[in-house]
Amino acid sequence: MRVNPCLSCGACCAHYRVSFYWAETDAAFDNGVPADMTQKVDEFLAAMKGTQAFPCRCIALQGVIGTSVLCSIYDRRASVCREFEPSWGNGIHNLRCDEARLAIGLAPLKPESWMDPNNFPKAA
Repeated sequence: MRVNPCLSCGACCAHYRVSFYWAETDAAFDNGVPADMTQKVDEFLAAMKGTQAFPCRCIALQGVIGTSVLCSIYDRRASVCREFEPSWGNGIHNLRCDEARLAIGLAPLKPESWMDPNNFPKAA
């Protein structure tokens, strides 16, 4: 069984600017990123509010970073969020995930971070 360590992290949402093409918002199509949660970067880009300056925290991030978090617009999140792969989530190491986690005081993920500790073999 796999667990999702992202649900107890949130570091990427509190470390990086979340910018994307403005036409991903609901100003351009239904079910896009809520435009009222974004701000204009330039003629082509929008960014999630809260991620333009440090310290940053995406407006859509709910919960306590490093403990229990979720994205309030998960099904409508921007492509940059959909494309950000956490370390080892797909079997590949992501240094940017490590960087964000270290910035908030969490250790980098390891391949075993995705395994449910309740399913580890028990010693005899």
